Parts: sequence; C-alpha cells; structure tokens
Amino acid sequence: MCEQQQQVTFMEMSKNKGDHRSGRRCMEEGRVRVDMSGMSLDSFPVLSLNLATISNLDLSNNNLESIPESLTARLLNVVALDVHSNQLKFLPNSIGCLSKLKILNVSSNLLRTLPKTIENCKSLEELNANFNQLSVLPDTIGFELINLKKLSVNANKLGFLPQSISHLTSLRVLDARLNCLRFLPEDMENLINLEVLNVSQNFQCLENLPYSLGLLVSLVELDVSYNKITSLPDSIGCLKKLQKLCVEGNPLVSPPMEVFEQSLQAVKEYLCEKMKAGQSHPKKQSWVGKLVKCGTFNGKIGGRPRGEREGFIMISEYRSIEGLASPRYMGLLSPRRLFSPRKYLTK
Repeated sequence: MCEQQQQVTFMEMSKNKGDHRSGRRCMEEGRVRVDMSGMSLDSFPVLSLNLATISNLDLSNNNLESIPESLTARLLNVVALDVHSNQLKFLPNSIGCLSKLKILNVSSNLLRTLPKTIENCKSLEELNANFNQLSVLPDTIGFELINLKKLSVNANKLGFLPQSISHLTSLRVLDARLNCLRFLPEDMENLINLEVLNVSQNFQCLENLPYSLGLLVSLVELDVSYNKITSLPDSIGCLKKLQKLCVEGNPLVSPPMEVFEQSLQAVKEYLCEKMKAGQSHPKKQSWVGKLVKCGTFNGKIGGRPRGEREGFIMISEYRSIEGLASPRYMGLLSPRRLFSPRKYLTK
C-alpha cells in the first residue's frame, strides 16, 4: 500500500498553450511511481520532479510519437516502463542507459525495429513488443539479455527469430504467434527454463519444427496450431513435463489424427517408438545421444507412467485439416476465430 498519494500537476508540451493535465504520483518506500496513462498526450510533458527518483513510469494509452533521448537517459532508476498503445515509430537509443529496467512494455505501437542498444538493459526480465510492425529483432539480443524471462513479440511481421535467442537461458515464456515465421532456430536446447512456447498462426509460413525441441526439458505448453506443419519431430515425445500440446489447423500426417484423438500420452508413445525405429540414421543418432545425455530419452517408451495425470491436446474440431490449413481458408484468422474458445481433448 502507498503511504502517500497525491496529485501532481505537469505541463504538457503540446500545440495548445496553457493546456494542463494532471498525473498521478505514488510514493512508496522512497520510490516514485508516475502514472500518466490515458491523458491524450501528444508529446512528453515537463515533469516537476527529479527523473532519477522514478521507479515506475506509465505513459500508456496516449498519442506519443516519440520519446526524447535526453529524457530517457535520465530515468536512471526506472524499473518498469510502460508506453503501450501510443504512436511510437521508434525507441530512443538512450534506452540502453536504463540498467535497472526489468519490465518494458512497448506493445501496440508502430515500431519496425528495436534499437540495438536495448541489449544494454542487462536487468530486463520482461519485454512485451506485441502488435507492432517488427520485421526483425536485433541479431545479438540473446547474447546480452541474460535475465530475460518473458519475450512477447506476437502480431508482428517477423520472418525469423535470431539464432542468439537460443542463448536466453533464463527465458520461461516465448510468444511469437501471429507472425510470418518460416523456421525456428535449430539450436534451442539451451533454453533449459522455457516453459511456454507459442508459435501458432504464422500465416501458413512455418512448415517444420527443429529437432532440438525435444531438449526443452522444462517445456509445459507447446502451441504450433494453424501453421503448415505436416510432421512433428520425434523428439517431442521426450518432453516429460509437457502437459499441453496444440496442433489444430495443421495438415499433419505424423502422428496421424487417430493418435491425437486418443491422448497426449499416446502421442508421446507414438513419437518415441518412431524415434527408436529410426536410430540407425546418422543425423538422428546424434540427436538421440543428446536426448539420452540430458535424461529425456532412454530408448524406452517415454511419457508419464500410467496412473499419473496426463496432459491434453488441442486439435481441430474439423476433420478436414488440409482444408483448414489452406491459404483460401482465411476466415480462421479473423478476430472472432482467433479469440473464440477452442475445444480440448483430454483423457
């Protein structure tokens, strides 16, 4: 609870002279939280306090087109910065000065790129860049943001994720749905803490999944629905912690649909048996060795012992999977379709 809460008047630097807005400032244990959300700001206001005292700054739901470089550089102690739902076309390079920043929300703007200097935000734990126009992410973003736990870049124009993503060893949630991903990084096995991976609805561009998915030892939820995937990698059968698998809207051949209709356990057993049968292939042998080394595969049928709680699978309520996955079926990408309840199969 805040010990003191008061109204603080700020001058807005806008075309309308004399126009005043009031922001909310909350003092808590020496930290200052400033909330100027939903105030129809066209430009950043002049603040009547030392910027270095601000720990949380909320400028969301305004009409900001830019954030001054000099202002950002003075937010030395900011921990959470929220600028979602503005008109920002770029972020200031000085954002790299925010060494204490843990949460950054830049969603619902007009961003086409993220500044390379964002890699200097070493304390960053959560980055939300949903609903922008991003076509690429900084190439080396994964080498520097070693504390990042959640990366959300859904509803952009990304054609691929940088290879350095595989170095985000603290990452727990990766949400890259509603993009144009054609492939995923091959070496994803370093994401040992990843629990949720969502690469669904990539506009019929994603056709294959990397075999390294089977080395994501902490993965609990995997959503690859509404892509163009015909076969799941055998290694998915080794994901011991996997409880939720979403595959609807793909022209899947392997595993066959009758296996999906049984249970997640049946899918895991099918994939493990398929892996055992194909161990003679040199390329697959190298992956099997990695799976055995990390303890996810021992040559036996994988999955949970009978009697333990099994996960569930999401499959399409339609039988014509190929019809759903075809380019002509664009209705599945409508807002009503995307956000309507899905059917779950459990056992």
